Amino acid sequence: MAVLHINFMSAALGRQVNFTAVIPSVDFDHLNIEEMYNPKRKLKVLWLLHGFSGDENDYLTFTNAARYAQDHQLALILPPAENSGYTDIPKGAKYFSFIGEELVAFCRYLFPLSDRREDNFIGGLSMGAMGAMKLALAYPHQYSKVVLMSGCAFDLADGGMGNVDWFGDAPQVFGGSIPGGRELIGTREDAYAMLKENAEKHCELPCFYMRVGSKDFLLDKCRYAKAQLETYGYELDYAEIEGYGHEWRFWDLVLNEVISTWL
Repeated sequence: MAVLHINFMSAALGRQVNFTAVIPSVDFDHLNIEEMYNPKRKLKVLWLLHGFSGDENDYLTFTNAARYAQDHQLALILPPAENSGYTDIPKGAKYFSFIGEELVAFCRYLFPLSDRREDNFIGGLSMGAMGAMKLALAYPHQYSKVVLMSGCAFDLADGGMGNVDWFGDAPQVFGGSIPGGRELIGTREDAYAMLKENAEKHCELPCFYMRVGSKDFLLDKCRYAKAQLETYGYELDYAEIEGYGHEWRFWDLVLNEVISTWL
């Protein structure tokens, strides 16, 4: 596989930004160079979003996602979002637009990625699952399948993500809030509004694959998302896995399963 760390100027973020791409290459199971590097060949792609406090290289550090992608000839695009909640911040960085529009266009310019809806998938863990659900529902024409691991979009009517105090209460640690509250109600970033609107407009709806551990602190949020998706007729493969919490060994397990079977 080729693992590329790319830096470019982003209009949506207003600065130079890094992202990582995993592009399948020749290996012992795919030795036909003419076939592999045919300029007409287009790759299926998973846009894979990191969680809160993470970055675009988490999946390479803590999981075998790159190997799973190589084995199944799948491209991975791993964008950064800091602790933004994958939100277009008013008068600030537009992470929602960056990933849903600018990065898609730039990566298709750089790499042999398919632009067909059926070949484009989006997923993430924790905050990344929230971003994946928001983006898939805002751009249903762009993604056919959505992978949600230990997370989902939050109902903005309940205030969104709210404050974060996961690192303790010492004055030097992060204690802010993840953007994405009531100010986004009714916008394209309001996942549950878009979920309902897309179904009522009879849009082509993405399929969802959701996995959460039985000990995960976001379990109730995931159950709520499950109920809403089922209410509006979305195809959903949902499971609660006994014994797991909010942890990398669980997410590696899910990625192996989802890339080798569902995608």
